[in-house]
Amino acid sequence: MFYWVCKYILIGPWLKLLFRPQVEGLENLPTDGAAILASNHLSFSDSIFLPLVCRRRITFLAKSDYFTTPGFKGWLTKLFMSGVGQVPVDRSGGRASEAALRTGLRILSEGEFLGIYPEGTRSGDGRLYRGKTGVARMALEARVPVVPCAMVNTHLIQPPGRVRPKIMRVKISIGAPLDFSRYEGMSGDRFVLRSMTDEIMYELMQLSGQEYVDMYAAKAKQLSADAALVVEAPEPGELAAAPAA
Repeated sequence: MFYWVCKYILIGPWLKLLFRPQVEGLENLPTDGAAILASNHLSFSDSIFLPLVCRRRITFLAKSDYFTTPGFKGWLTKLFMSGVGQVPVDRSGGRASEAALRTGLRILSEGEFLGIYPEGTRSGDGRLYRGKTGVARMALEARVPVVPCAMVNTHLIQPPGRVRPKIMRVKISIGAPLDFSRYEGMSGDRFVLRSMTDEIMYELMQLSGQEYVDMYAAKAKQLSADAALVVEAPEPGELAAAPAA
């Protein structure tokens, strides 16, 4: 109930007025039945704008940190995330990944839309990164189509680390549903899962116009952080040569 109140009364009307979403391919969203909505991930606001233009509810798997922050601010964050259709999951890997998978399958078994970011994290530089195969496994086990949804320019509206968004028009491009029923019963084949995931990422690349990088986004972020540390580290002898305070 709170989801619909946020969408149609508290938040949605103001967002539509300010950001004037432009949507292409809205007719590609199934009118009934479960489906996975696989999106590129440029900004925190992606999880807000996509549900804003969809008539049906979308439930996203969100990192549990959003729901466990202590204090009043944490309570507000939890309230907001719940209101926009987010479900907390532990994304630390291992057994947590299996639990997240089961949560996603439960949502799909209820005939709902499940929103997923195959890249696993936000792009740090606006490029599209390699997808993780969890989306393919869910599609096969739940026997549902995957609808590619491309967010365009949301990294300009609210780049990582920026709290106040820039007011500008947002564009969303939705592709035709991808049917992977030809791979039914092969959810344990890692080569099939990789092929499916690459097909999804190719469609997202075509819809978004992003440059594709065959590397996981998390690894790219780590390499960037390591490079920054190297640049900031003093050269040998610099500390010894520094004047005394």
